[in-house]
Amino acid sequence: MTILLNGRPHQLTAIGTVADLIKQLNLRPEHVAVERNRELVPRARHEDTPVVEGDELEVVTLVGGGSGATESARPEPPALRIGSHEFRSRLLVGTGKYSTLEQMKDCLDASGCEVVTVAVRRERLFDKQGRSLLDYLDLARYTILPNTAGCFSAEDALRHARLGRELLSNMGNAGADWVKLEVLADTRTLLPDPVATLEATKVLVAEGFQVLCYTSDDPIMARRLKEAGAASVMPAGSPIGSGQGVLNPNAIRIILEDLKRDDPNYPVIIDAGVGTASDVCQAMELGCDGVLLNTGIASATDPLRMAHAMRLACEAGYLAGGAGRIPKKLYATASSPTEGLVGEGTKPRS
Repeated sequence: MTILLNGRPHQLTAIGTVADLIKQLNLRPEHVAVERNRELVPRARHEDTPVVEGDELEVVTLVGGGSGATESARPEPPALRIGSHEFRSRLLVGTGKYSTLEQMKDCLDASGCEVVTVAVRRERLFDKQGRSLLDYLDLARYTILPNTAGCFSAEDALRHARLGRELLSNMGNAGADWVKLEVLADTRTLLPDPVATLEATKVLVAEGFQVLCYTSDDPIMARRLKEAGAASVMPAGSPIGSGQGVLNPNAIRIILEDLKRDDPNYPVIIDAGVGTASDVCQAMELGCDGVLLNTGIASATDPLRMAHAMRLACEAGYLAGGAGRIPKKLYATASSPTEGLVGEGTKPRS
């Protein structure tokens, strides 16, 4: 019998069920989500869902896509709240582009993050050594944020979101009820498609998802996404993976002003374009509630060192943003007393 498995013909020796197929593939049922003919098959129905000649099956899994003791006098930032989730760390970190799974694991630890983003993919259930990304993620420690990275239509994004929820539900991870929504317009810019993003947001919110929306730095679009029920709006600092930092801080300020005017705790998170620690610090000083990044750590010359730097920058930026910086002035203002100078009374230079 021939079926189409993950887009390729696959021969089965006998007619069976989805559960039989997963067993033949030597996969762990809690580590995969399954579609049969574009319909999600929940794990509870694997045993009684038949696989017949000509069926199209999608079998997917997730792929990559603590601070020390504090001094008693050190200000402790309040928890970051996104929908029903609450975290101490305001840094959200991705799992892609690391040279090894071991390096990824160490960098996630060094970043102090509590939220880890992953992509839903069918291509690589395991790496060349037969290892799964899931073997290197402590699901008791991290809340997994599945994302729809690489989707170029609302339909594809919806499918990936539903499959991600199925996967995380199987594993009992708290991230099963939310998704980072990305609907891209083209492969050159990787900018979001605003119409498709808004459309997908409305559908996912209606299905009970807590939706974190990747968007441009357009304040009007940010308003529309919040109105549609997004749990968080995530404007790009600059194009994905570009490392250019926050290119349009004034637009980010307007977004923050608009979305927080009647809801000061509404979470706005910078997503994309962060290249180094100063970019994270700037985003937090602007008043953003958090930063999501991946390339800035994974593609650094020394990823582990950069992971530490990003954690510290996120904390420093948040504290500085709340402390209130001094106003910028054209001329100098002496920080030392002007009285009692040696030689006082001589004429100053103009």
